[in-house]
Amino acid sequence: MAMRADEIEKCIRDALPDCDVTIEDLAGDGDHYSCHIRSKAFAGKTRVQQHKIVYEALGGKMGNQLHALAIQTTPIEE
Repeated sequence: MAMRADEIEKCIRDALPDCDVTIEDLAGDGDHYSCHIRSKAFAGKTRVQQHKIVYEALGGKMGNQLHALAIQTTPIEE
């Protein structure tokens, strides 16, 4: 079962309440998405650490309900 964009956004917002998130369905199939997330939680972290935060927010859905997600993260500096 594929994940809807609003479900992905909810998972991310639940984990990162301060974030700005934009999600785009790349193929129109509900399986291939691109997302851009801006959050203070990313400040001072490497790109790998930032992406790990996003994967953890998805709670194991990546590779199961969600087939492909291109992630772009941007820290918000205070």
